[in-house]
Amino acid sequence: MREPAFWHAPNSWTSHLLRPLGALYGAVAAQRLQREGLDAGIPVFCVGNYHVGGAGKTPAVLALARILRELGETPVVLSRGYGGRLRGPVVVDPARHGASDVGDEPLMLAGHVPVVVSRERSDGVALAKSQRASVILMDDGFQNPSIAKDASLIVIDSDRGLGNGLVFPAGPLRAPLEPQLARTDALIVVGDGAAAGTVADDIAARKAPVFSARLAPDAAALASLDGKRVFAFAGIGDPGRFFRTLRTARIEVVRERAFADHHPFAAEEIESLLGDAGRDGLTLVTTEKDFVRLQGAATIPAQHSDVVPFKVTLEFADESRLRAFLSERLFRARERKLQARSL
Repeated sequence: MREPAFWHAPNSWTSHLLRPLGALYGAVAAQRLQREGLDAGIPVFCVGNYHVGGAGKTPAVLALARILRELGETPVVLSRGYGGRLRGPVVVDPARHGASDVGDEPLMLAGHVPVVVSRERSDGVALAKSQRASVILMDDGFQNPSIAKDASLIVIDSDRGLGNGLVFPAGPLRAPLEPQLARTDALIVVGDGAAAGTVADDIAARKAPVFSARLAPDAAALASLDGKRVFAFAGIGDPGRFFRTLRTARIEVVRERAFADHHPFAAEEIESLLGDAGRDGLTLVTTEKDFVRLQGAATIPAQHSDVVPFKVTLEFADESRLRAFLSERLFRARERKLQARSL
């Protein structure tokens, strides 16, 4: 879906009119957060958002998977597979599956780490463990109570923040903020903006760690766009963040076009983008997540090879502190599960 502008506008009449629906939705969501979830038998770390839409969650999952591997762990990502037709549980195979099968985010992640897609997340636990997982990394699912979490790491964009701070549909929040804050074990703030400051202060006051991070462009992606004028397009939760990342990397963005999150590109749309870029002498560039949807769609022309995927990684200002947090949470989770089995 494409986010409505009033979610980020103060004192909007539309938000005011939708508040009763937001209160009802929020009451149900807050009640769900109280439920006890399935004990997976191994540590479960959840990477989530407080709100609908993107904040840098997928790069955060990749960064955490890398760190966990460096700690000697075998992480397996568990995803709902939003946008895919397969209910699962199924292990994502990039050679066999397309984005229409398993969703764009799982397909992108599967190029770097084992991924299990399961519409009912609890059904995917056994399959993840069969892949020799020593720890499950949940991609999203913070508000879903079906699996007990040993640590919830919430990602927030420092420029976007929480919009108007209201619950869906009056605003972007998936549940009332207070019960979400209470269940946050760590906060990851992406970027140098000020919009996440209040939330970061609240989390710090609760004695939970706040980690600062930034999206760093891949060196090869930068080299491929050096000196070029580009036409950027994206169908992610926050396309503006992608366009800002390009400009921060000193790439000359001449034109930009935003699509709804997880937008299924049609052949005529790509042909139109290619035509517009060609007439103006521009290079088409998009996100890595959007690019996997282009590759997996049989209707997309072969010219999708003319589109440059702009890969980014999430870099932490103090990775050693994050590494220590993850190690401590792994130890605590295993101690707790060992004690439970001995009872």
